[in-house]
Order: sequence, then C-alpha cells, then structure tokens
Amino acid sequence: MIRLTIEGIQETCEEGTSFLELAKKHQKNHDHQILLAKINGKLTELHKTAHDGDNVTFLTSADRVGGSQAYIRSVLLLFLKSFYQVAGEEHVQGLRVLFSIRKGLLIDYRTDFKVDMKFLKKVKAAMKEAVEMGMPIVKKEISTGEARSLFARRGMQDKEKLFRYRRASTVNVYRLGDYVDYFYGFMVHDCSVLKYFDLSMYDRYIVLQLPNYRNPEVIPPFEPQPKVYSTLLESEALQQRMGVATVGDLNEVISSDRIQELILVHEALQEAKLARIAQTIAQRKEIRFVMIAGPSSSGKTTTSRRLGIQLKAHGITPHQISVDNYFVNRVNTPLGPDGEKNYECLEAIDVEQFNKDMLALMEGERVELPYYNFMTGVREYKGDYLQLGKDDVLLIEGIHALNDAMSYSLPRESKFKIYLSALTQLNIDEHNRIRTTDGRLIRRMIRDARTRGNSAQMTLNRWDAVRLGEEANIFPYQEDADVVFDSSLIYEMAAMKPFAEALLFQIPEDCPESMEATRLLKFLDYFLAIDTARIPVNSLLREFIGGSCFEI
Repeated sequence: MIRLTIEGIQETCEEGTSFLELAKKHQKNHDHQILLAKINGKLTELHKTAHDGDNVTFLTSADRVGGSQAYIRSVLLLFLKSFYQVAGEEHVQGLRVLFSIRKGLLIDYRTDFKVDMKFLKKVKAAMKEAVEMGMPIVKKEISTGEARSLFARRGMQDKEKLFRYRRASTVNVYRLGDYVDYFYGFMVHDCSVLKYFDLSMYDRYIVLQLPNYRNPEVIPPFEPQPKVYSTLLESEALQQRMGVATVGDLNEVISSDRIQELILVHEALQEAKLARIAQTIAQRKEIRFVMIAGPSSSGKTTTSRRLGIQLKAHGITPHQISVDNYFVNRVNTPLGPDGEKNYECLEAIDVEQFNKDMLALMEGERVELPYYNFMTGVREYKGDYLQLGKDDVLLIEGIHALNDAMSYSLPRESKFKIYLSALTQLNIDEHNRIRTTDGRLIRRMIRDARTRGNSAQMTLNRWDAVRLGEEANIFPYQEDADVVFDSSLIYEMAAMKPFAEALLFQIPEDCPESMEATRLLKFLDYFLAIDTARIPVNSLLREFIGGSCFEI
C-alpha cells in the first residue's frame, strides 16, 4: 500500500493504481468532468500511476489552465480522426486549423471533394460514436528522428519541418484508433469525456464549436464577426504569401539568415495600413476624435504614435489623450466581485467630465486637461491646456473608447473608431495553433517586468482578471469599429523568447503559477531566437521589449 494526499485528505491505495482510477473514485466531489491531475505541483495525464507520498489535485473542464485546454486539444484530435475516417487518409493532410473567432475554431480544408453540412453530419456521427465507445487516446514516446520520418511519410511536412529544429531527443505522439498525430500539451485519457462539441460551416470554412471553461457543459452559438473575420483572413493570407505560416517556416527563415527581410517587410505592411487609415481620416473632414481601443498589450500606445505621424504627413495635427487621465479618484473607484478596486469598468472613469471636456474642445474652446497621478490615486491639473485648430484631431486611447456610453455627447460622425488587437499568431503546425492571448500575455509579462518591476508570477496571477475585464468591456464593441487592426508581428515570438524565458524561469516551482509557466516555456522552446537589434526603433514590439523611439 502507498500513502497519498488527495485534495488535502490522506488516503492509501494499492501500488500501481492509476490516477484515472483515483479520479473515478473522486468524480462525485467535482461538478465537472475530471480530465487531468496535478501531482506535486506538476500537470500529469490520468494514465500515469501514483507513487508513495504524491500530493494529488484533480483538474476538470472548468479549469482554464490544464483542464479546459486539454479538452479543446482532445476534441480537435477527435475531429481530425473522424474526418480521416469519413474522407480517407489522404484528405486529412489538407486540414489546417486557422484561428479562433468568438465561440468557434475555424478550420480550412484543401480537398478535391465537397465539404458541406451533409458531409460534416457524417463526421459528427463518427465523433459521437468514438465518444460512446470511450475510444482510448494512447500516448507514445518516440525519437525525434522517428517522428520526422513518420510525419514525412504521412505528408505532414509542417510537422517534419517543426521537428527538424527540435532540441529534445524524443517526441510524444497520440494515437486515436488508426490515426496518429502530434499535439503540444496533455490530452484526456479517452473520448468518453468529450461530450460537448458541434460542427457547422461559416463562409467556406468548417467551424468546430466548443464550450468555454466558465460553462463547460454548454456549447455557445457561433457568433460571426464580419470585421474581425475579414482582418483575420487578411493576416492568414499574408502569412501564406510570405511563406511563413508555422513555427517551422519561421525557424527555417531564421536559420537561413533571411529574418531581416521578413522583419522589414512585415513592419512596412503595418505602416502601409496605418497610412491608409490616416488617409481615410484625412478625407472625412467631420472626424475630430479617433477612438482607439483593444485588449491588454495590443500595442495601443505605439500604434497611436505611429498613426499620429501618418496624420501629420496628411497635414493633420494630432493630439494624444489617454482616457486613464479621467479615472475617478481612487477612493471612489468601484469594487469588483473579488472586493478589489475595478479599474476596468466604465464607472472607474469620470465619464461626465470627459464628455464635458471633449465637447468643449470640439466647439473650439480652450480646455485644461487632467493628469491622473497613479502614485496618489488622485486626478490633478497642472496647466496642460489644449485648444483644437481646424485641422486638429484627438487620438483618444482607452479601454472604453469604442463604447458610445463613454463618449455619449459626441456626434457619431465626429468619431472614427479603431479596434486594435494581436489577432493572429503563427501555428506551431497545421493542427496546433498558438492562442492569441498567449502572445499578449507574453508581451505584458515582458513590459510589466521592464517598466513596472512586476514579476512574471504577478502577471500570470492577474491575467484571468484582465481577461474578464476585456470580455466585459472591450470584445462586445469590437464590431462597432470602423477599422480592425491586427497588431501581431509574424516574428515576435522569436524576438520575445529570451526575455520571456528569463522571467518564466524565475517563477518558483511550488507556486500556483508554475504550471502555466511550464506550458509557456514548452511552447517557446519551439522557436529559434533572433537578435532584437534587427528590430526597427519604431516597431510596435519595442513598446514591450524596450528601445522605442517614442516616449512610452
């Protein structure tokens, strides 16, 4: 017999007992399906066996880190296997996971037969059959060379290229029935727990609909977002045109010393889009307010500065205003559900004073603008006066800038709204996407360590609260924007890798954030690093890694 601590309670069990057996015993204590285990602080799949002295915590589909991510990966494996089963082996090579768009994962297919709802109904039936059978997901460790040969034979050149730059000597692959694939990150033990999913079509793409960790037994309806969707397709087409759609592609560019050209081309394309936005604003004389909003670490400050330069080139004088300077005094800041001050809700802004000042500026009056002292938590006035000329515009940057409730007194035709976010990331390979939130998280981690002295552990600890604020205050208004701007850079992970790794390795192994740190370190390991001296000083990425020519 061996002794374990399972979720704070001492227990004994037979030597050789699997965590799956223990999970079945403890399932009754959880509201949601147990999918993985955390053993002595480290994430573990349920097929592993327990050892004497193990400290065990179970993770369910309601756990964002670990459980929910394993669920999504496993359903994707189930979909690929079922598509393979219905369409034939040769056609699964034509599937490419593109991006997530609210409440759905878009999947492209390059096949010589028709994919429609009738076909997807067969795929869904095959998926349901595997769920009912409880088909096992079998993990196998093979050498990196063997993995390269395996995927080369199967026509999965993206995976073969990925492992060409792999430092580790072994690779874990997963088998579901007669289908074998590679996934970065842990998987569930069998298909019986994968009950919640749906398939639909949008435009010409397959949509794999999945539940959210906050409500893991409910499949939310797919919500098309035409403006965001159009921008995502533009970015996807750009990756294909530049020949860099996966991490393996990027590593190949870096190793062949072609990275400088890639950096300059992508920076030029971003600048060209800002130039087009400036031209649109210049042509619409009624525009006096350019409202810029986006989730955390989207690069709003640098984008605002670069847009200001483009506006000057069109004879327009821009003035930068941060909504943060209109925070109510800290003593009046509303509290969130956790009892902490909520700086991200609209009520944290003195909306009445903001509208009074902006309306006065629009009418040509001279206005003294406030400054929010983050040290004292008090709004101050320091003689910063502004009066707009006939060719002046205000660049207003803030979390609520797209919400008309914040600028209720300003005519709609006087406002030009820009939604800004790092919307896309390279795929690890055609079946393994990098979540765009991971890119923003790493940006924030590096910036906050450099400019605010925050540890990576602090950033990870606060991230869920930041995401909740984004979902409540930013994402509902993104389709109201006149322009959607993708601020991601095709090379940014390779540039941020050394900075992020140094910070993540500082996180203690015995803290709650260590599991997420391990996951981030694992996916950063796929990238070759680049010398950041190659990055232009006006690059949006400089906002995070330092060295910007702008005062930020």
